[in-house]
Amino acid sequence: MEGSRTFMSAWEDWCAKPEEYRELDGERVLALAHFSALGRTSGLEVRQFTTTKGGANLFNLRGGQVTRLVVYWDRARAFADLGLAE
Repeated sequence: MEGSRTFMSAWEDWCAKPEEYRELDGERVLALAHFSALGRTSGLEVRQFTTTKGGANLFNLRGGQVTRLVVYWDRARAFADLGLAE
């Protein structure tokens, strides 16, 4: 959790815009998304340091609660890790 706070504090206007949700099984949902943000100090935009089509967030769920979140900056990596076809 502390690592997430540290990472997020470096950015302004952080946004993950979902474009598609895929239910993988009863406990996992993959959200395909585009990320946007501005570097708080540098003004660098997220899209300036990534060449991917977008990212993905993998949500592990139990009892209606998120128990784990995995953020993939590279959507292709998410598909590969999860054994899914793009």
